[in-house]
Amino acid sequence: MSKILVIDDERAIRNTLKEVLEYEKYEVDLAEDGPKGLEMFSANSYDIVLCDIKMAKMDGIEVLGKISETSSDTPVIMISGHGNIDTAVESIKKGAYDFLEKPLDLNRLLITIRNAMDKSKLIIQTKVLKNKVSKMYEIVGESEAIVKVKSMIDRVAPTEARVLITGSNGTGKELVAHQIHEKSSRAKGPFIEVNCAAIPSELIESELFGHEKGSFTSAIKQRIGKFEQANGGTLFLDEIGDMSLSAQAKVLRALQENKITRVGSDKDIHVNVRVITATNKNIKREIENNGFREDLYHRLSVILIHVPSLNERGDDIPLLAEYFNSLICNEYGMCKKVVKEDALKELQNIQWTGNVREFRNVIERLIILCPAEITGSDVLAYAKPVSGSNI
Repeated sequence: MSKILVIDDERAIRNTLKEVLEYEKYEVDLAEDGPKGLEMFSANSYDIVLCDIKMAKMDGIEVLGKISETSSDTPVIMISGHGNIDTAVESIKKGAYDFLEKPLDLNRLLITIRNAMDKSKLIIQTKVLKNKVSKMYEIVGESEAIVKVKSMIDRVAPTEARVLITGSNGTGKELVAHQIHEKSSRAKGPFIEVNCAAIPSELIESELFGHEKGSFTSAIKQRIGKFEQANGGTLFLDEIGDMSLSAQAKVLRALQENKITRVGSDKDIHVNVRVITATNKNIKREIENNGFREDLYHRLSVILIHVPSLNERGDDIPLLAEYFNSLICNEYGMCKKVVKEDALKELQNIQWTGNVREFRNVIERLIILCPAEITGSDVLAYAKPVSGSNI
């Protein structure tokens, strides 16, 4: 049941609102003045606050300000019998959800409360989703190698420097890119990811820069490219080493001039994008083999961050096992498994060619196939299955 706090110095108004709202199945608490209302608000959890403006001990605008300081997500609906445009504007500026004049139109009040409830639920859902996303891109580990990576992220993120992330497949290069974005001044802007290896070379320019309708056979409508989509935020070009030379030339121009041109157009479009790139290739060797532009490399590699392989950070395996155990069991709605000490030792003995990505798959397999406890013999049986095994 949703809970509402009513703060009003008129007893008749308080009692009427309580009677109406309780009839609508809301739980209602009453406060006769501002200080009492703030005391009740700090001691309880409320979904909505209804607050009078003209009160003797404390003005409603002041109450609103104090509530906004402690809980900015709680909708506050201001009510007043002395309403005017200036008061309403001031209320909204201070963070009020809405302003209603006395005598109250009960139908409008109930609609306003329902709308405020809907907004509050959306805010909560958004926070939950953001927390899930943040959890998904968390970098787990306390080994010297991974602490060095985290330190680099903290130092680089607040700047506008371009970053080139290197490391083998499955090490978590995309996690580093996400962390840099989340800790930057662009965190509220978009994070757009492009896997350059997954896009055919003839389509990569259209993907990055967009195209105009009719610019080529299958261009049946205008397309906004990834550079434009990332405007004001971060563009992450994963597997940059697989990008065609012609696309590299256009990316270089975009970085030099902060503008792009859609395929089939001659109009320049200015963009404000921070570019982060990643590769599992030896770019310097690619340059020697004429597979990558040296001038682009120098544009992209203002900061170099190397993500170590899992075999280089074996001390992190117990932490990673605990992290994935909690994450996967929560996703499946299962009780968390107990990973025995001998199981952790066996996991540390494995050569992880697929790095953290492979490790996560193995933990998921063990969680599905093992009983409440995961032992060393389970790891030997299921971690590296071969044809004809007991899986």
